[in-house]
Amino acid sequence: MSWWGKLAGGAFGFMVGGPIGAILGAVLGHNLDKGLKGLGSDERFAPGDQERVQTAFFTTTFTVMGAIAKADGRVSPDEIALAKSVMAEMDLSSEMRQAAINLFNQGKSSDFPLDEVLEQFRTECHRRNTLIQMFIEIQLQAAYADGTLDKAEEQLLLHICSRLGIPEFAFRRLEKMVRAERHFSGQAGGGRRADSRPSGPTLTDAYAILNVSSKASDAEVKKSYRRLLSQHHPDKLVSKGLPEEMMKMAAQKTHEIRQAYEKVKEARGI
Repeated sequence: MSWWGKLAGGAFGFMVGGPIGAILGAVLGHNLDKGLKGLGSDERFAPGDQERVQTAFFTTTFTVMGAIAKADGRVSPDEIALAKSVMAEMDLSSEMRQAAINLFNQGKSSDFPLDEVLEQFRTECHRRNTLIQMFIEIQLQAAYADGTLDKAEEQLLLHICSRLGIPEFAFRRLEKMVRAERHFSGQAGGGRRADSRPSGPTLTDAYAILNVSSKASDAEVKKSYRRLLSQHHPDKLVSKGLPEEMMKMAAQKTHEIRQAYEKVKEARGI
């Protein structure tokens, strides 16, 4: 049975406690197990451990998404619609989507314990940097859903990165990649081209997605491409704790990485 099936069925032996467990319990109307098992240093998960991390990832993703939407002091109907559009990109059941919406609402409440949730989430991830990076990419994608990243959102995202141990230079790299991915897929301006950009993906965006300069050697481009594919491989991310239902987003990212590499290869004649 999947982590969500066990959660919905009331099998909470693997469940986290702390603020994440309290928030999810309130959303689902359950009294979750308050025990928090320690994580060892082994990269392999026991089945319960993986389910616990998947649950923590799901809960933190949507509550923090709500907090970011509230960063400028209010959540507009457009921001709620944009959050729902991000949820629609994931392979969520109707029950899970409703839970995600309820978690989003918890995150935008004035008493949401953001720092406590982030601290527990970091503990659950236990230095799994690729998983934390995917979390930030999802938050950036949600923040950019309207085509822009305003100053309040940017400052809150920098704070989130700091709490999760991600340096600012790494955040800037991820932000540049996510912005380029939106241009590359034609989603700039909230899905509508709001400027005079030429139709279709640009070579500049392709280099940004691959996280290399146009002056990089062919070998450097290929090395970065392979590293990004490995980092975003859906099965690898799920093995580290990404909920299976979010594999669709990881698969889309690997597709965009491959498209970007093909464009660069075509431009270079390789």
